[in-house]
Amino acid sequence: MTTPQDELLPATRRQLLHRIAVAQAEGRTPSLVAAVVRGGRTVWHGARTSVDGHGPDENVQYRIGSITKTFTAVLVLRLRDEGLLDLGDPLEKHLPGTGAGEATVAELLAHSGGLAAESPAPWWERTPGSLRPELADVLGKRPLLHPVGRRHHYSNPGYTLLGALVEELRGASWEDVLRREVLEPLGLERTAARPSAPHAGGWAVHPWADVMLPEPAEDLGRMAPAGQLWSTTGDLARFAAFLTTGDDRVLCADTVREMRAPAAAVEAADVADGAAYGLGLQIQHRDGRLLVGHSGSLPGFLANLTIAVEDDVAAVVLTNCTSGPLLGGVGADLVRIVAEAEPRIPEPWRPLPHADASVLELAGQWYWGTHAFALRLISDGGVSLEPLSGQGRRSRFRANGDGTWTGLEGYYAGELLEAVRRPDGSVSHLDLGSFVFTRQPYDAGSPVPGGVDPEGWRGIGQP
Repeated sequence: MTTPQDELLPATRRQLLHRIAVAQAEGRTPSLVAAVVRGGRTVWHGARTSVDGHGPDENVQYRIGSITKTFTAVLVLRLRDEGLLDLGDPLEKHLPGTGAGEATVAELLAHSGGLAAESPAPWWERTPGSLRPELADVLGKRPLLHPVGRRHHYSNPGYTLLGALVEELRGASWEDVLRREVLEPLGLERTAARPSAPHAGGWAVHPWADVMLPEPAEDLGRMAPAGQLWSTTGDLARFAAFLTTGDDRVLCADTVREMRAPAAAVEAADVADGAAYGLGLQIQHRDGRLLVGHSGSLPGFLANLTIAVEDDVAAVVLTNCTSGPLLGGVGADLVRIVAEAEPRIPEPWRPLPHADASVLELAGQWYWGTHAFALRLISDGGVSLEPLSGQGRRSRFRANGDGTWTGLEGYYAGELLEAVRRPDGSVSHLDLGSFVFTRQPYDAGSPVPGGVDPEGWRGIGQP
């Protein structure tokens, strides 16, 4: 992926460089490399290093830890899209005998399957995967710590189970399936389960002295689907573009949009922090914008991928220290700098290529009781319905091809919208999941539930 450094304004590039320079210096990390993506391609790349004359470029590999989970989630959703499983299927249906089979595929993807956060000792990130050759070794004697589906509890063993599920249904290793179905189609040539030169070494930096200790780089074995991968800013930039728009060779746009939607119950503290979890993606509301992506860490490495879909800006940040800069904040700042300094230019307004007269007559103002709403035509035959006050329930609706529409978001997601017509063909009202929307508030000529007082509207002095 080429990096046209003149794509961003000089002042913006300086702000980006300043942000990673502060992160590298204050975080006391041997090196830090970052990239910004806009419009599906890298528009800025920067690096800071403690080694003179040796700044890492977009092809240097770093270990990306739990960003691996997003890749594993993509493989699972490919199985769903092919009809080989349903997200509501219990794991037991496809991978029997684990002892955690009550959890559904969706619950494992969203870390709400009730599983423990870690595998039994010794610490799996600093010991060979050969110590845990079977799923039973990963799960331990007590795999479930919480009731299934009741709370979000981050689980590395849960993604080990999802990797095993991929292997079971594909009849090949997780690594081979990943390479064939995701890495090769997306052109991620520098993403792999094992490093190849040039790659960074992992280091621990002493908390109270400017000295370092090399960290081991273990093969995680069974735990690989939870955190094994090595990658580069160049490859993760391509992956960020894929997670924004989809790619029909891997997952369509609707499925990656599904990944980005909250899928797990959140704790009270998560609500306060504006954090949630989708299907293999972390979600956060920060600086007034919705961010999706994933963080990662393994001994010697930290990684972060942050995407602001509405701004069409993404950031990748990689570093080679066990603890140091808070990369989630760095990634969010890189996105914010570009989004605020050089806001996205909207596409030109264009009229619809075709407007069905029977749909066009529905456009305009409608009332649910006394609440005023506006119905608008949007692309692909769909419509939107939103309160005129700007506050309240709103949704886009997908055309079903039979004169009805299905809600795509919020309170009305999955609900059916239909224009109910009188015998003469004129529109009586809109029916939305049993709610009656009328052209006038409590229109006496429409079947308003409970009826309308025959005396009609009145002032305070009228009986």
